[in-house]
Amino acid sequence: MMSSPPLAANTKPQSPGPEPLQRFLHQLEAALAAGNFVKLVLGKPGKSSEDSLLERVVARPVSIKGEPLISLVWHYQSRNITNNHVPHELVALLHDWLGQRFLHAHLQTTGEEWQLSYTRKGKADLRIGKLAAQAPPPEIGHDRAKQRHCRIDLPFWDDLGLTHEVKGERLLVPALSRKWKQINKFIEVFAAALKNSSLDGSATVRVADFGSGKGYLTFAMYDWLRTQGKTAHVTGIELRTDMVALCNGSALRHGLHGLAFEQGDLRSYTPEKLDVMVALHACDIATDHAIHLGLRAGAAIIMCSPCCHKQLRQQLASPPVLRPLLQHGVHMGQEAEMVTDGLRALLLEAEGYDTQVFEFVSLEHTSKNKMLLAVKRPQPLTAARRSELLQQIAGIKQFYGIRQQELETLLASA
Repeated sequence: MMSSPPLAANTKPQSPGPEPLQRFLHQLEAALAAGNFVKLVLGKPGKSSEDSLLERVVARPVSIKGEPLISLVWHYQSRNITNNHVPHELVALLHDWLGQRFLHAHLQTTGEEWQLSYTRKGKADLRIGKLAAQAPPPEIGHDRAKQRHCRIDLPFWDDLGLTHEVKGERLLVPALSRKWKQINKFIEVFAAALKNSSLDGSATVRVADFGSGKGYLTFAMYDWLRTQGKTAHVTGIELRTDMVALCNGSALRHGLHGLAFEQGDLRSYTPEKLDVMVALHACDIATDHAIHLGLRAGAAIIMCSPCCHKQLRQQLASPPVLRPLLQHGVHMGQEAEMVTDGLRALLLEAEGYDTQVFEFVSLEHTSKNKMLLAVKRPQPLTAARRSELLQQIAGIKQFYGIRQQELETLLASA
């Protein structure tokens, strides 16, 4: 559960008085009326079955079609739900929630911070702090301009459930706002990789997206390539036949020539020519097979977001100096992830790619946030550099007692 955020240094406790809740709500109502409400965070949710997976609720001001609203984002352990309310509804809701459904509330205005806390026995504590420097007026969401690499006003997003039509206007489904950020961030990374690759001047780009799912990224890559004036041949490969049918139906309906979806997996799919290989969230050694497929197909760009790292975790021997650290399961898991993706990056570099491993979206949006990006170099690797990389790989394997790494095995058997 969320701990109470610290208040400003000059905060002082307030005598609860007869009605601390009323004082807090009165301040919130005044801030809403004056336009200096910045944010409200509700924490320490109750133990009811309804809120068993709830972590916190964050309220911010937004404007939709010129109407001032309050956006409430409910942060659960595995998902987020967003709903909007008119300002006076927020005050009424808090009157019922505070002290019952939530035991902590932290209100920030442009000049002050108010914190209301309840003990399990219902005793209230109200603290007020002056901000050291006055905060800027809150940015009002939705109506402010945002830089996006993808166009939201395309009809296929409706088919995929990302947008819906409201009074003749295509709007993002609020619950998928984080998904939309992920899509745009992916296209940002994809665009930068393309610019730094041999594909920058190519008129045609061929892409395979393995495990394409509902096709969000597949459609986004296709559309972005078309906006850059390129002929795009983009194929989504997915095991689930219902997802393949959904995506193919949308592509056909909207005349998206060059975009297609096939039922299959990366172990059986052999493209004739491939410029970009994408595989997000391929589990464990499936990522190694995806990378190997991209290498065999001569891909100029390989993009993976690995998921699970079981193969090496089972083999890792804790070096004596690291045993005090790796006795904890969570550290062992992080170590297996680092070693696995580090070896993959070194192997890709040895195959002639500039390789990066980085966080491509914040953990706030998804726990599967690591990107392994490889762009083929224009010049071949020198024999000396390749020898150095292979020695580094051998040294890491020896240090950790690794007997087999799937990508290395696949490359050796080719």
